[in-house]
Amino acid sequence: MGEKVAADGIDLADRERYRRKLHECLAGLRTLLAEKRFDRPKNLIGLEIELNLAGADGLPRMLNSQVLERIASRDFQTELARCNLEVNIAPHRLAGRVLDQLAEELRTGLAYADRKAREVAARIVMIGILPTLAATDLTAANLSAIDRYVLLNDQMRAARGEDFAIDIQGVEHLVSRSASIAPEAACTSVQLHLQVTPGRFAAVWNAAQAIAAVQIAVGANSPFLFGRELWRESRPPVFQQSTDTRAPELQAQGVRPRTWFGERWVDSAYDLFEENLRYFPPLLPICGPQDPLRTIGEGGVPDLAELVLHNGTVYRWNRPVYAVADGKAHLRVENRVLPAGPTVADVIANTAFYYGLVRALAEEPRPIWTRLPFAAAAANFDTACRYGIDADLHWPRPGRGGGIAEIPAVRLVRRELLPLAAAGLDAWGVEPADRDLYLGIIEDRCARRVNGASWQAAAFHHALRQGLDRDAATTAMTRRYSELMHAGDPVHTWPVAWPVGASAVPGPRHAVESA
Repeated sequence: MGEKVAADGIDLADRERYRRKLHECLAGLRTLLAEKRFDRPKNLIGLEIELNLAGADGLPRMLNSQVLERIASRDFQTELARCNLEVNIAPHRLAGRVLDQLAEELRTGLAYADRKAREVAARIVMIGILPTLAATDLTAANLSAIDRYVLLNDQMRAARGEDFAIDIQGVEHLVSRSASIAPEAACTSVQLHLQVTPGRFAAVWNAAQAIAAVQIAVGANSPFLFGRELWRESRPPVFQQSTDTRAPELQAQGVRPRTWFGERWVDSAYDLFEENLRYFPPLLPICGPQDPLRTIGEGGVPDLAELVLHNGTVYRWNRPVYAVADGKAHLRVENRVLPAGPTVADVIANTAFYYGLVRALAEEPRPIWTRLPFAAAAANFDTACRYGIDADLHWPRPGRGGGIAEIPAVRLVRRELLPLAAAGLDAWGVEPADRDLYLGIIEDRCARRVNGASWQAAAFHHALRQGLDRDAATTAMTRRYSELMHAGDPVHTWPVAWPVGASAVPGPRHAVESA
C-alpha cells in the first residue's frame, strides 16, 4: 500500500480493466516462477514497526503530520490514523551481530522521533493497542490525509454497505459500531520480512503459520480497546472486524473475510496470490502503465503493480510479497503477527525467536505442517490471542509415535521451541552472545509468565485497587507503560505496583455499548 494512489472516481470500466490486468499479472508471476527468474538468496531481513502518538497525559495525539515534518526522515511514514506513525529499518543480512545492530538502530531512531514528537507535546508509544483510545478518536475525520487511505475507506464502506461492527467477548464484552475503517488504526504491529527463493517460500510460509500462535502467546501486548479488557492479543479480532466488508448475510454464507489466517498449507507462493484473486474482489482498481506479459516477453522484469496493490488489501497474518529491487524480482514472507512493543529489547527478542524458529522448522526432515493439521494451527492462533501467555496449544508429540497433544505454551516454548530457535539462529550465523541474550528474554517471560499484555492487565487492576475509576486507571497504566517503555528494560522485569496517585481523566472517554 506504499504506492501513491489518486482518489479519483472509479467506474465499471476501471474494475473490468483492473481484473483483466490482475489475471495478466498472475500469469506473469507463473511464468517468472517457472523460468526461475528471481534474485539469488541473500538472507535479507527487514523490520517495520507501527507506533502511536500520545501526550504526557497518556491520551492519543492526532499529530502525525506535524511530527513527521519535524522528523524529516524517509525512515518514518504515515499510517492509517493521525495518531500513528511507522518506522522502517533498512534491510540487513541475517548474520553476525545483526540483532544488536537492529536494536541500536531502533533505539537511536525512536529516541530521535520521540524528541521531535515532544516539540508538539507528544510522545512515541510502542504498544499493540493504545489503551486510552476512545471510539470518538477513531473516526473518518482522524484518518491521515493521504489519498490511498481515503479511497480505501470509501471502497470498503461501499463494499460493506453499512456500519462496521466490533463485537468482542473477552474478559469483558465490547460492542461498538463505526461508519469508517478507522478502528483498524488502533492495531499497531511489528512486521518482519524475510527474503526467500521461490523454492523455499512454501516451507518458510508454512513454518511461519505453524508458529504464529506461539509468537502471540509469548508476545501479546494488546489487552484493551475503548476502555474494555478483551483478549490478551485483541488486534486480530479488532482488525478483522474493522476491515470486514461482508454484510452479515455474506458471513453466514461462508464468504472469507479480508483479514484471515488462511485455510491450508501451501506448495508455492503462487497459491496465495491465486487465492487472493479467486476469493477477494478488488478494492482499489487502479491500473499502472506496464503490460506485464509484454515486459516478460521482452526479457524485462515486470512490477506486477496491480497484483501487488491487490495483495496489499488482503490482510493475511503471514503475507506473500513480490517486489523488484535493482532490476531483479524477489519474494518475501511478511510476518504481521506481532504487536508493537513493549520495548526495543522485547521487539528484538521476538524477532530473534521468529527468525531462528522459522529457519529450524522450515528445514526439519519431518516438517511441522505434515504433522499438525492446518485447522489446529488456526485454532491455536485463536486460543493464543484469547489467553496469551496462559494459552494451552495443540502440538505434535515428539518422536515417531505421532499424534497431537495439548500443552501449555510456556512449556512448549521452553522445552522444545527455544532450542530449535537457537539452532536456527546458529544456522543463520548469528553471534552466539546475541542469540543467548535475546532468546533469554523469551525464556524469562515464560518462566515468569509475563508479557506486555499480562503486565498491562495487572497494572490496570493495581490502579483500580488504589481507588481510581476505570478511565483514570487506564490512563495511569498507559502513562506508566510509556515511562517503562522509554526506560528500555524488558517487560518481564517491570514492577506492577507503583505510586499511582490521584490522577483522573476529565469526563468520560469510552462511550460505547458494553456488557
